[in-house]
Amino acid sequence: MLVNMNEVLLPAREGRYAVGLFNAVNLELARGILAAAQRTGSPVIMGTAEVLFPYGPLEEVSYYLIPMAKKAGVPVVIHLDHGLKKETCLKALDLGFTSIMYDCSTDDYDTNVEKVREMAEIAHSRGATIEGELGHVGDNTDAAEADPSFFYTDPGQARDFVEKTRVDALAVAVGTAHGAYKLPPKLDFDRIRAIKEQAKVPLVLHGGSGLTDEDFRKAIRAGISKINIFTDINVAAVRGARQHFVSDDKGLTELIPAAVEAVERETAKKMELFGSCGRAL
Repeated sequence: MLVNMNEVLLPAREGRYAVGLFNAVNLELARGILAAAQRTGSPVIMGTAEVLFPYGPLEEVSYYLIPMAKKAGVPVVIHLDHGLKKETCLKALDLGFTSIMYDCSTDDYDTNVEKVREMAEIAHSRGATIEGELGHVGDNTDAAEADPSFFYTDPGQARDFVEKTRVDALAVAVGTAHGAYKLPPKLDFDRIRAIKEQAKVPLVLHGGSGLTDEDFRKAIRAGISKINIFTDINVAAVRGARQHFVSDDKGLTELIPAAVEAVERETAKKMELFGSCGRAL
């Protein structure tokens, strides 16, 4: 069933578990994610991000994600992650996405508030939900960077941001980064707890792929309700296909089931870890 983010994250916040967002830039990823959700009885968030459009254009992704969500036997949110432009967010809403993230985290604070508040009004008028980001979750790079804590989310500012923008969920910067980690991340769990106390909306952890199981458990106990995953399932699909082939005389139709099954296994592992199995309403 197709739902918006509040329908899965508010119960998660109350029940102290997390729901995963898994990006699905092609049909094989989507099939594996949904198979895992239905097998485990887990609510799920599927979608794509603006930076992934070269691999799966937004409109084309909507052709399969939304019908698949409507037919699913578990709650499924179709979410635009890291929408960087107003036009992108509006297009996702027009296509039927039930949730968007308008990422204005690199703007100054007042501009972030103004832009996200305007988009929240539009999303809510269409029955959709919206996620904002405060602080900035960057990328893993080879270059040495300044102290990452400079970009961390301030708990007091988080409360002000939520009250002014009326976002339904808040992505927080607490020590994670996008992509594969080159060094083990150090999450600020005390900061997560402080933000949860101040900002009364579900909190989102970006850059989840590569964290340890204990990192995830502690982050959820501290107050995280949504965790974004892409790298882990993306890599799992390739490994599954590679292991399936012992020679070059196989076709694409033989690769597809191997990739789907690998994505399903990895997604189900994450759902069990996040505590969302059996939580489908």
